[in-house]
Amino acid sequence: MYQNYIFDLYGTLVDINTDESKPYLWKKVTELYAYHGAYYTPKEFRAGYLRLCGEHTQRLREKNGAKYPEIQLEYVFEDLFKEKGVEVSMDIIRTIGQTFRVISTKFLCLYDGVTDLLDSIHAAGRKVYLLSNAQEMFTKHEMIALGIFDKFDGIVFSSDEGLCKPEERFFRTVVERYGLDISESIMIGNDAGTDILGANTIGMDSLYIHSDISPNLTDPTGADIPATYRVMDGDFTKIKGLVL
Repeated sequence: MYQNYIFDLYGTLVDINTDESKPYLWKKVTELYAYHGAYYTPKEFRAGYLRLCGEHTQRLREKNGAKYPEIQLEYVFEDLFKEKGVEVSMDIIRTIGQTFRVISTKFLCLYDGVTDLLDSIHAAGRKVYLLSNAQEMFTKHEMIALGIFDKFDGIVFSSDEGLCKPEERFFRTVVERYGLDISESIMIGNDAGTDILGANTIGMDSLYIHSDISPNLTDPTGADIPATYRVMDGDFTKIKGLVL
């Protein structure tokens, strides 16, 4: 069947819930900034963070012409130091960014059957890739914590590329970087508007799985989702029988 299996991460392999609205998060991050001489109130810090995310996104869109740009959040955290006249190392910035993520994360776990499927694909002599709308600063370490980082033959994070799904160039990045034959590859994801739409733009087969964090569907049966395969009940273990 397929030789290359390209997975989305969040909502497909990993169940996650984050909450960046809680005041405790912003209070603790401002305390970390104060450790290095950059003084903010939580309200001021959050407003600056959101403003800078928007400014960085707009600059990147103008620079690379992407309809779906993806910034690197470490540079937002860096600018929040610079706006207070403080210079710190990128190691400190990344540690603070990762702490921000840990505090905002309510839970993080693999869906049932994920490890078995990844191992079974490799046992069959085939390849596993990741194409994720994600911040490398966070996501690499979440994958390490979950024990799956080393299970991929190639990983492409949107933050590293300045692009995210469903941008056609983002899908072509994984194909071209790893020399994949599109006719022998399948995209597996939980978002019809990014994973499935993006795969369709380059003529790649796809499997849609409706998970607990998938966007709401117009048709709950999934009949209008243009995927090659569909798993509508969120049972990840069914994927193995469909595509391997």
